Amino acid sequence: MKKETLKIATRDIALIALFVAIIEVCKFALANLANIELTSFLLIIFSLYFGKRVYAAVPVFILIEGVVYGFGLWWIMYLYAWPLLILITRIFKKNDSALLWAVVSGVFGLLFGFLCAIPYLFMGGISTAFSWWIAGIPFDLVHGVSNFLIMLLLYRPVTKVLKKIKI
Repeated sequence: MKKETLKIATRDIALIALFVAIIEVCKFALANLANIELTSFLLIIFSLYFGKRVYAAVPVFILIEGVVYGFGLWWIMYLYAWPLLILITRIFKKNDSALLWAVVSGVFGLLFGFLCAIPYLFMGGISTAFSWWIAGIPFDLVHGVSNFLIMLLLYRPVTKVLKKIKI
């Protein structure tokens, strides 16, 4: 029986590393602004323009987050939240509307706290998860509004550049 090997191009490895590096640098640069981030924007854009390569970048990003910040309860949420955003993006990938992507990104930001509450459901029950989610709603509002505005402002200029380059 022949062994099958997974072949991945050097170029793809470099792109995956570049995606993760860009996300990490942006996270660090905006770390002092609570719930204002470029990760959602970047994952949506990378997914739209670089397709399946992002599937490999997300686990690497999540692993690096755990190594840098510790593998706490919050990290478990990253295991399903960011892949969920990629999945949603892949579903609507043929749409080129800045408004649609702003809404997707904004709703994702608004629901981020809800997604974060899921592990608390298993740790303390529905009342723990619900109270944790409700307590974070002001942060989710900032997250959702900032995600919406970032996507609305950056979608067209960034996609215009990406359409010109062939990677």
